[in-house]
Amino acid sequence: MRSREAPAAAPGPVRQRNAAAGPAAPAGGPAPRRRITRHVDILAPEPETRRGTHVGDRAVRLQRPHVEGVRRLERGVYEIVSEPEPGSRFGRLARRLRRTMIGTPIRSEHESHERLSKFLGLAAFGTDNISSSAYATEELMRVLVLAGTAALALTMPISLAIVALLAVVVISYQQTIRAYPMGGGSYIVTSRNLGTIPGLVAGASILVDYILTVAVSVSAGVAALTSAFPALYENRVLLAVVAVALIAWGNLRGVKESGMLFAAPAYIYLASWFGLLGYGLFLYVTGAQPAYVPPPDNPAHLPIHGLEVLGLFLILRAFASGSVGLTGTEAIADGVAAFKDPTDRNARTTLILMAVFFSTIFLGISFLSSWLHLIPDPAELETVNSQLTRTLVGKGWYYYLVQFGTALLLVLAANTAFADFPRLASFMARDKFLPSHFMIRGGRLAFSNGIILLAIVAAVLILIFQGSVTALIPLYTIGVFLAFTLSQSGLVRRWWRLREAGWRWRLVVNSAGATVTAIVAVVVAVTKFALGAWVVLVLIPALVFLLLGIRAHFHKVAGQLRVEPGDRESHPDEAVRELHHYVLIPVADLNRAALRAIAYARSLTGQVNGNGAPGNGGRSAVIQAVHVTDDADSADDLQHRWERYDPGVELVIIESPYRAFIGPLLRFIDAVEKRHPEGTAIVTVLLPEYMPAHWWEVFLHTHTALQLKGALLFRPRTAVASVRYHLNA
Repeated sequence: MRSREAPAAAPGPVRQRNAAAGPAAPAGGPAPRRRITRHVDILAPEPETRRGTHVGDRAVRLQRPHVEGVRRLERGVYEIVSEPEPGSRFGRLARRLRRTMIGTPIRSEHESHERLSKFLGLAAFGTDNISSSAYATEELMRVLVLAGTAALALTMPISLAIVALLAVVVISYQQTIRAYPMGGGSYIVTSRNLGTIPGLVAGASILVDYILTVAVSVSAGVAALTSAFPALYENRVLLAVVAVALIAWGNLRGVKESGMLFAAPAYIYLASWFGLLGYGLFLYVTGAQPAYVPPPDNPAHLPIHGLEVLGLFLILRAFASGSVGLTGTEAIADGVAAFKDPTDRNARTTLILMAVFFSTIFLGISFLSSWLHLIPDPAELETVNSQLTRTLVGKGWYYYLVQFGTALLLVLAANTAFADFPRLASFMARDKFLPSHFMIRGGRLAFSNGIILLAIVAAVLILIFQGSVTALIPLYTIGVFLAFTLSQSGLVRRWWRLREAGWRWRLVVNSAGATVTAIVAVVVAVTKFALGAWVVLVLIPALVFLLLGIRAHFHKVAGQLRVEPGDRESHPDEAVRELHHYVLIPVADLNRAALRAIAYARSLTGQVNGNGAPGNGGRSAVIQAVHVTDDADSADDLQHRWERYDPGVELVIIESPYRAFIGPLLRFIDAVEKRHPEGTAIVTVLLPEYMPAHWWEVFLHTHTALQLKGALLFRPRTAVASVRYHLNA
């Protein structure tokens, strides 16, 4: 970004340095002369002549032309502040629609205005963790009930253990934000302290977690909605996919705007649940326990002893299922740079608020569910939260407010993944582990490619698992705790290596966190392996292998393209090598489109004729028109007309007995290249194209030129260009 602090007309160090760019002068010697190439200033002053008051007098004034959307910053530097208006009606309509849906572009220097306050940051990055309170209790209860209803008494103790684990993780991530205030989370911390492979494991784990976050959150939100309106249950998958598309659209409009869009549902959820839990605690204190009515398909009295024995394995499995509530804790550490200044302090405050809100609601739901002896619905038609709300306040307006707020927040909790997945992908693309597309920001300063990819993959997952939260949960949490463990282990290494002020107590905190989360990761992997967790355990190493392959490709490309200062003398580059240049113009007939392409080729090569004789440029080039045909008579006719008209270039006839066009032309190009040593012949295929006046007329033509471009795309020494002739309406 070029600074605008100094006036454009005032010379400063930057302008002087630009003007004097070049190799450094030896001490005490004159500055080296810089070779100046010819510069065309598109905003150069133009002379304007006016007659004076006396006969023969003339006044000349230099006036700088005005070009809409273009500003001259200095010699050879321009700023383009607007795009040209599309020429077609369809293009103008598409541009207007894009501006309406996505919004007008935002200037790069206005990025600071797009940053989030703590209020909006909680809605953008905290909803994933907070919304987990809507299904964490139910997931651990579903495991405990396998041992019978008596086992549900362990709901509250396991919930307290999960909140204690959350406290350890939050304290650890407070240290992460302090140490890495520019964000990056587990991937950055692990890569810089433990090495490339552990960093990729952490990065791949979090990427997988964000994809599952979208699928699980949206599916859980739709489940809350169908609990209140059972008639929608059959359309749950369609509703989930539409919800993913809407959240992606909101994020394409920018981080700040998505935070503003999704702030209201987050605070409606918090307010409604705090009110419900407060009322439930009031009933508990006063001893007014309401009657619980199970769902219609749920037996009123399940056996005290279930299908499985209540042992350590089942308790650990229930703990692993409930630990899904810790998902999303990573998000704020990943998105520190999105907060307003002071970024690190605002992020740490938001992290604490997020943990407090989640813990309060999660413990409240677990406590009241145990008190009321709620039982999870085996058919998944009604959630535990719906049963709790219905039991406490009935099916009145407050019930629908809570269910609507829960459904909306669960769906919009996917916004956390949409805010962080593209940002993490951009970090990994910067390090050459992902394609460069993920570093590109759209007109609204959002990483649009990452947003679109996340939406597509999450929608596919929802379709595969038919929007079932219970089916998706076993795939969840493994990557989260693996990333937690690696991140905190990286911080332990950092404190031990740097030994900054306060490093001892920080090392103890992160060591405890790494140990606890490692144990939980093992528990989750073992207890959920047969339920589908093996998929993630196989997927993460495969992703790491893929990421390493992507980086190897980029390193190979960079090595082949790199230019060193001494290469010019030892290995002449393409800019100074003598090349034999051929321009081949495929023509279907002698028409205006072909003549325009021929005129373009002759002017480009600087020739007065098409036989290689040097003209104003003195370049070595051959121009030939090529006609591929399977009809000898029509070819003879074209040859006679060509000679009579004499466009100035030779016409070569290629007969194709198998009626193919592209194959014979490619074989002819091969023959041209073989006439010269490898690497010294460059063939330019100049394609005459005529463009119809109306968009619908495009479908009436064969588009042979487009097919030829595809066939020539990967040829190493062949260039392709189009010369278009636009037809009138």
